[in-house]
Amino acid sequence: MTHFLRSTAVTAGLAIFSMLFGAGNLMYPIKVGLNSGDMFLSGIIGFLLTAVLIPVVGLIAIIHFNGNYHQFFARIGTIPGRLLIAFCMAVLGPFYVMSRNVTVCYTMLKPFLPDAITGIMFSVIFCTLTFLATYKESKIIDLLGHLISPLLLISLTIIVIKGLLNPQALIVQSADASDIFMHQAKLGYGHLDLLGTIFFGSIVLSILKSNMKHESNYDIKELSKTGLKAGLIGCFLLAIVYIGLALLGAYHGVGLESINIAELFSIISFKILGQSGALITATAVAMACFSTITALAIVLAEYVQRDIMHHKINYFKSLSLIILLTFIVSCSGIEALLKYAEPLINTLYPLLMTLTICNLAFTTLNFKPVKLPVFATLVFSLYINWASYSIYLELLK
Repeated sequence: MTHFLRSTAVTAGLAIFSMLFGAGNLMYPIKVGLNSGDMFLSGIIGFLLTAVLIPVVGLIAIIHFNGNYHQFFARIGTIPGRLLIAFCMAVLGPFYVMSRNVTVCYTMLKPFLPDAITGIMFSVIFCTLTFLATYKESKIIDLLGHLISPLLLISLTIIVIKGLLNPQALIVQSADASDIFMHQAKLGYGHLDLLGTIFFGSIVLSILKSNMKHESNYDIKELSKTGLKAGLIGCFLLAIVYIGLALLGAYHGVGLESINIAELFSIISFKILGQSGALITATAVAMACFSTITALAIVLAEYVQRDIMHHKINYFKSLSLIILLTFIVSCSGIEALLKYAEPLINTLYPLLMTLTICNLAFTTLNFKPVKLPVFATLVFSLYINWASYSIYLELLK
């Protein structure tokens, strides 16, 4: 039992890293380094605070709820909890993150693809491969932990080391350290990794449980410890990779300030590796985007099958629906996805952070207040972000 858990912790940790490391995780750290320049320390600390530390808190919190995210969200009330889960699923699923992985992957891989491969054709291929990889959900941990994660880590390590061995001059920033810190901390929201650790943590614990049913001395506490170890391994790897990518942006981003954020990684990788390193760059991009979308497809398919359709359809049909919706939304392009999702995410992500902290305080310190802090956060967040909602009025017009 103990030997099994120890070996599983590493595999599951690599799987969690792969699940969390998607399209945004290639875009935003590069941008952080480019934005921070010679104030790199201020920028990366702010970024890691929201992109790594808060997701770790989310992971610990969901483990204290035994991976049951329904109980996690129900503390704010049954109906509000279900509505917030539905919003999180919509954001993680076809209406933002899954579709973003498809569009960003195409944007980054476009230099390596034949001209005949259009965005729509790429979406068809990518979504089909996602379906084939997630048809048997019980195999996802092995697929991510033993294949995709090592390929991703190896390719990223090559790019980062080569880039740091040949650094250019740092970008000189005119803003003060506090502004750099706050801006990069807000940029860390874009990863949405808090959502990832809550829902991926749930799915990892569920799969670990199903794989251990044959064990006669099944111990839920030991399983929770394994899930926590796996999550910490995954988040530690995220932090290391983020720092490396941010350094690439700081040392090789001169003159790229106006470049589309989705193209930064490919352009800087080309500067570092040249045409000969195209395969390495393409591998990193493909593995990052594919690993996250496969994990998300499982989470969303299970949610639709169980919570929306109440088992009136099977997993196959639910997965097919999710993949089809992802394909349709991905055809709108990366710019539209980022533009219209930003106000809602900036409003509700702080609410989710507050809920996570209150839930962790509840399970560890018996701190019971949750509805008032969450509601107060929602009101304040709406006030701060209200002006950004004008884009929806323009869309209606």
